[in-house]
Amino acid sequence: MLIKKASDIAPSEITPSKLFHDRRRLLQLTAGATALAFLPQGFAAGQKFGELKKGAFVLDEKLTPYDSVTGYNNFYEFGTDKEDPAKNGGTLRTRPWTVVVDGAVGKPKTFAIEDILKMAPLEERIYRMRCVEAWSMVIPWVGFPLAELLKRVEPTGNARYVEFTTLLDPGQMPGQRGSVLEWPYREGLRLDEAMHPLTLLTVGLYGEVLPNQNGAPIRIVVPWKYGFKSAKSIVHIRLTETQPVTTWNEAGPKEYGFYSNVNPAVDHPRWSQAKERRIGEFLKRPTLPFNGYADQVAQLYAGMDLERYF
Repeated sequence: MLIKKASDIAPSEITPSKLFHDRRRLLQLTAGATALAFLPQGFAAGQKFGELKKGAFVLDEKLTPYDSVTGYNNFYEFGTDKEDPAKNGGTLRTRPWTVVVDGAVGKPKTFAIEDILKMAPLEERIYRMRCVEAWSMVIPWVGFPLAELLKRVEPTGNARYVEFTTLLDPGQMPGQRGSVLEWPYREGLRLDEAMHPLTLLTVGLYGEVLPNQNGAPIRIVVPWKYGFKSAKSIVHIRLTETQPVTTWNEAGPKEYGFYSNVNPAVDHPRWSQAKERRIGEFLKRPTLPFNGYADQVAQLYAGMDLERYF
């Protein structure tokens, strides 16, 4: 085979600059069109995504009915009763929406929700979700690993924790007009928990765009922890060296620990965590350690006293 040196190549054999850039632009547009094919036009609650990749960790369990998933929620920004979020959530405006990611990172950035949606292929993952109040659901979420976002801002060697902050706007979130909690809502994870492939940056459920009452337009889902650890309607993600203050831990430190892993051996001070009631079922079932995800996450807590670090 004849190999030409650069000096042997005639100008006529080189792709013209304009044609090269036109081809490159066409490839970029094609790639963008492929990504956008999975997104609903307008990205409004209830709109369907396109065909979704079946993600890892999919459970073969009966799904909780859609009406229960969207009608029975804890989201105190819209009220303290389980039906309040669905009733009051229509006041939330999810466009425009940006998420600031900063702190102990090399490349702090503000991301528009549209850019986040195109960051990685969207997957459908069926997760068990366990509430600290001893009820549970099985939900088909839509999203991609949170690690995909965090890697883009390049966490520094000082980053040990990740803090999440929800929108603060009492005009849109009527529950924030009261003093039941300190607003805005804040949650946190250790960095290795946040980077774990189970931790999902979530934009939908049941193949549809997230309804407001379920944390639109963007939330996280951490399936081995109690539900309140999965922050909703996120506007700020901050990486820190020290453990962040979280809303429920601040409100009731003896009841809501920072880790909040599902642990049937550690009771809530006011009720047992040994059993749970799956929404839609009458009988209770035993609570699984780490909500059934022990094989995937137990090693994160090797050597820790899980009664002290509850």
